[in-house]
Amino acid sequence: MLFMTKEVVQDNFTGFYIHGSLAMGGFNPNRSDIDILIVTEAPLKIETKRRLALLFLAHSNKPFPVEVSCVNREQLKSFEHPCPFDFHYSEFWRERYEEDLKLKTYEFLNGEIKKDPDLAAHITIINHRGICIEGKSIVEVFPLIPQSFYKTSIIGDFNECLEYIFEEPVYCTLNLIRVYLYLSEGIISSKQEAGNWGLSSLPIEMFVSLQKVMYNYSHKQGTYQLEENELLFIRNYFANKVRGLLG
Repeated sequence: MLFMTKEVVQDNFTGFYIHGSLAMGGFNPNRSDIDILIVTEAPLKIETKRRLALLFLAHSNKPFPVEVSCVNREQLKSFEHPCPFDFHYSEFWRERYEEDLKLKTYEFLNGEIKKDPDLAAHITIINHRGICIEGKSIVEVFPLIPQSFYKTSIIGDFNECLEYIFEEPVYCTLNLIRVYLYLSEGIISSKQEAGNWGLSSLPIEMFVSLQKVMYNYSHKQGTYQLEENELLFIRNYFANKVRGLLG
C-alpha cells in the first residue's frame, strides 16, 4: 500500500506513518484496523484525492480495514485544533466515496478543507509510539501537541462511549479505560493494554465484566453477553472518575 500511495502522490510525498494498535503492539486481527497518517509537502489536488479514494476502496479490508488521513506540511507547521486535513478514508466513508466516483460527482471528494479533532490524538500517539514506514522522521515532521488539545480530543471519544456503551460494549469499555488511564497516570495505551491494566488495577466488582470484554475483544464472535447492570456500573464508574479528574 505504501508503494501505491507514493505512486499516487508522487513528488509530493513526505512520509507514511502508522499509529494506533498496530504501532503499539496491540493489533487484534479480529477487530483492529490499520491506522495510517500520510504527510505531503503541498495540499492534495482534487484528482489526487479521487485516486487515493480508489486505492483505499480497492485495498481496505484485504485483509484488514484501514483508516487513513492525509495532511500537508503547512497544516502541521501551523497546527490548530481541530486540525485541517486534505483527505480521509475509513470504511464508514466507503459507500459515499463509491457513489461519488460512480456518478462522477463531487459531494464528498472535492477541494473542501475539513477539520478533524481526532488528529490531535493521532499525532500525539505518533509522537510517543508511532512508526515511520518511509519518509522524513517523526520528529522532523510532526509538532508536539499541547496536552490540552490531546485531552479535548480523547474526551470527545470518551463522551461518545458513555452514550453508546450499550450498542458497542467492547469498544466503549476499553476506550473508557484508556482515557481514564491517561488522565490518571499519563499513560498512552492501546485498547488491549488498557484492558489488561484494568484487569489488574480496577475494582474487583468490575473484574468479571472486564474478563468478558477482553475475551470478546480477542475473538471474532463475541461469546459473553454483558448485562445492562454491568454496563451501567462501568459507565457510571468512569463518568464519575473522569469528572473528578477534570475538576
